[in-house]
Amino acid sequence: MRVFLQSAVPPRPSSRPEMCPAGFRSLRKLRVRCQDNGPRGMATALRQDPSRPASAPFAAARPASASVGVRAVPPIVLLGVPGAGKGTQAKRIIARYGIPHVSTGEMFRRSLEAGSPLGLEAQAYMEKGQLVPDDLVCRVVAERLRQEDCAHGYILDGFPRTLPQAHWLYDFLESRSPGPGSSLIVIYLSVGYNELYRRLTGRRYCPVCARIYNIYTQPARRPGFCDVDGAPLEQRPDDEPDVVRERLVTYEEQTMPLLAELRRRGNFFELLGTDPVDRISGRIFEILDARQAWS
Repeated sequence: MRVFLQSAVPPRPSSRPEMCPAGFRSLRKLRVRCQDNGPRGMATALRQDPSRPASAPFAAARPASASVGVRAVPPIVLLGVPGAGKGTQAKRIIARYGIPHVSTGEMFRRSLEAGSPLGLEAQAYMEKGQLVPDDLVCRVVAERLRQEDCAHGYILDGFPRTLPQAHWLYDFLESRSPGPGSSLIVIYLSVGYNELYRRLTGRRYCPVCARIYNIYTQPARRPGFCDVDGAPLEQRPDDEPDVVRERLVTYEEQTMPLLAELRRRGNFFELLGTDPVDRISGRIFEILDARQAWS
């Protein structure tokens, strides 16, 4: 394909028709998008086309230098019951926008390895089998979100879990320099109880290659054995029926009040976790692309 940006010399006639990338109705429209966005407009225009799947070329964001403006996405909270598909969607969001995955578990681990005061303080609670207090969790999160790689967006994993943590998060974002991309986006993947129960209790994994199966929705060709290496499939202790019931009850008791508060705050998007994975990803990309801003 030939794309001419601010060129004073007209292109030579060609007998071959110019092909247009999928998602753009005309090559002229693509040229306009490229001209508006400068020399990197081609990659930007293609990457931000919401009709392109995450695996398509230019779907992943490229890091930009500090001297070049970049498209920032708002902070993202991705919620859903266990087995709703959060991990899959988080990986696709990270690949497309080039933002960090901020996990409370990972933050505590790094703080402990670094011997930071906050990490040592949290360790004292964890060694006693106690929950880390909300105040301490929030201080650890604040320390992480102030790092440079979070300047243009991030996904929060495992936070907030409680109403006090949610209130703190909104106050924290409000206290920072207000501007485009500062509003929190909450994406909730909902799955019905019966479907979720089947997803979790039906999961099996290969202890050799770690491939995941489901006896109901994605069974192995030979029941009970991995298609790749033939190893016997196993079930995780967390996926035992009794454990799954307890997990779902606990999640509902702890999370429903939190969801109600997040929904009240706005920018709350509930998507069906039972939809095809690509359809969910496309909808998430539409939501985030519409709220990107230059920074």
